[in-house]
Amino acid sequence: MSPRLIFWISAFVRIALVLMGAASAMYIWGPVTGLVLGLIGMVTLFCVQLFYLQRLADWLDNPNSSRLPDGWGAWTDIFSRLYKLRRDDEKNQAELAEWLARFRQAMTLLPDGVVIMDDVLFLEWCNPAAESHLGLSHAQDKGMRVTNLVRSPEFMDYIILGRYETPLTLSFRDRKLIAHIIPFENRRQILVTHDVTESERIDMMRRDFIANASHELRTPLTVINGFLEIASMQDDLDNHTRNMHLKLMTEQGERMQRLVEDMLTLTRLESVDYPPRPERISMQGLLEQIMQEAHALSAGKHKITLECTGPDIRGSNDEIRSALTNLVTNAIRYTPENGNIKISWIDTPNGPKFAVQDDGIGISAEHISRLTERFYRVDKSRSRETQGTGLGLAIVKHVLLRHKANLLIESTPDVGSKFCVQFPGSAITA
Repeated sequence: MSPRLIFWISAFVRIALVLMGAASAMYIWGPVTGLVLGLIGMVTLFCVQLFYLQRLADWLDNPNSSRLPDGWGAWTDIFSRLYKLRRDDEKNQAELAEWLARFRQAMTLLPDGVVIMDDVLFLEWCNPAAESHLGLSHAQDKGMRVTNLVRSPEFMDYIILGRYETPLTLSFRDRKLIAHIIPFENRRQILVTHDVTESERIDMMRRDFIANASHELRTPLTVINGFLEIASMQDDLDNHTRNMHLKLMTEQGERMQRLVEDMLTLTRLESVDYPPRPERISMQGLLEQIMQEAHALSAGKHKITLECTGPDIRGSNDEIRSALTNLVTNAIRYTPENGNIKISWIDTPNGPKFAVQDDGIGISAEHISRLTERFYRVDKSRSRETQGTGLGLAIVKHVLLRHKANLLIESTPDVGSKFCVQFPGSAITA
């Protein structure tokens, strides 16, 4: 049976009961009494409707499902339906709030910046990445025009031209950003920013590495090709000149071989496929071997001393040996004859420490922070003389990174340099 039919049947039944009561009273006590009782009954029914209508009005002021009043008669069904509607509405609101919270959390975790603006570019919402990229503050800048907050001529031109189908590459706050405005709905726009600073830096490093490696390989190849051309064009070269050319070509070939070996070493150190293989390293024995090589390289031109009181450590013997040898070799190469070189291995409260100190030519302060860059040379002409590949300190840096050690450099021009390697205390063998 339909609810509408039930409503009218119930109403007619109540009215009929009142009328029947009035008719009974009229039959028993007379027509006046019956009419009075019937009028009282109808007024009572009317007052009941007003009472529940007032309760409905009160509830609508604060439509909470827990405060919905009980009803009588037809009001019971009305309040029951309102309760169901309100519960469904509250459930939908809770789900909407949950989805909104998830959306904001997802936007918060996005590495890209997202700014929601209205049709006249007033800020409505932005995530933390956008705050970092563009210097915005959602709490303070909400309702302000974005073009007044992002003061960049490139960004202003992008807005004025309105060519939003093409992203904008923007330099802003020492960052390289790709900004893209996407209109949505009819009166809103989304500004998406992507930080490409790191990828640009890596691309530049890759380009520099390729250029430097090509240059370093081209120089000895040019020398070798030049001598080969002379040899092919001059059959009557005397033996002395020919032997001198062969010697120079051999030196350049060896230089190329060292360069390729250093590049392969650097690649291996950076690869996750070749983790270090820790083993116990006898530092006394290792440093004595390095001392022998240092004396051989110096050929008696320097005074080299060793102090070894530190403990043995765990690490890759080959890698540690390569790093420390590089530092000692550099000290010998950049220290004039009769110079002093002090090598030490001691234990400190912060862990074991290796140091090599010389009184050589020293390095200016502006070069120190870049010494571990690949192919970085303080003095290119001197580096050619010392036959360095420009990758030695880059190899040292990566070896120390794999062993959680730090490289500390102190140097003064014409006074000398001190290269220290600070190992962590955990590197000491039990």
